[in-house]
Amino acid sequence: MAAGLIVGLRSMPYQLERVKTGIPGFDEILDGGIPRRNVVLISGGPGTGKSILSQQYLWNGLRAGENGVYVALEEHPVQVRVNMAQFGWDVKPYEREGSFAIVDAFTGGIGEAAKREKYVVRDPTDVGLLIDVLKEAIRDTGAQRVVIDSVSTLYLTKPSVARSVVMMLKRVLSGMGTTSLLVSQVSVTERGFGGPGVEHAADGIVRLDLDEVDGELKRSLIVWKMRGTRHSMRRHPFEITSKGIVVYHDKVLKLDRGRAREESI
Repeated sequence: MAAGLIVGLRSMPYQLERVKTGIPGFDEILDGGIPRRNVVLISGGPGTGKSILSQQYLWNGLRAGENGVYVALEEHPVQVRVNMAQFGWDVKPYEREGSFAIVDAFTGGIGEAAKREKYVVRDPTDVGLLIDVLKEAIRDTGAQRVVIDSVSTLYLTKPSVARSVVMMLKRVLSGMGTTSLLVSQVSVTERGFGGPGVEHAADGIVRLDLDEVDGELKRSLIVWKMRGTRHSMRRHPFEITSKGIVVYHDKVLKLDRGRAREESI
């Protein structure tokens, strides 16, 4: 009887639940979106568009009825709101209704503006404290999407703990049912993803690059891995427009000896 039940269960089709990012062209290269509960590293050098992509992900979630939390580790929450508003993403109404929250892990509660923030990590270097405040924000908002920008700030001076920090966050974020993006900083010349071992701890890695080709900067991204789904293995060009990021899923960017060419797929 039990054996028959197991066989029956195995034969049932598994329906993968995906979270659509809503970023034009991005879901297409992810075969429909990010598998729910995945923790994805958004890795890249300065100026590649990591924060914009992650904020756009949260904004599109809010518009689709999925609540969100943004953890600000490298910018003042006030500046985060200003940056988002420049793309037409006004999160203040969502904050007032309790469906969106910014966790201030930048100021340490110092300054008049910081005193008005609801979720403040008094010691941004204390990962345990940050997790406690993050849990509170997720519970209060019922968040389904979370962004931590940038996670590499948490282990910048101790790179040896990078993997353990990401694993700690992953257990909390996945356990609470969120689908999350962890922004990861790398240097311009670095080929890694922002810390030793983080590529094994994360469920997915999306690498954003900015390459100088013939005196012009070219933006591109590539999905290095994404557990639970097929995805494009090609490097796709993208642009940052006045409305956010647009990924050209039907094009591939080929770089060769200081030259680049875009080809249609």
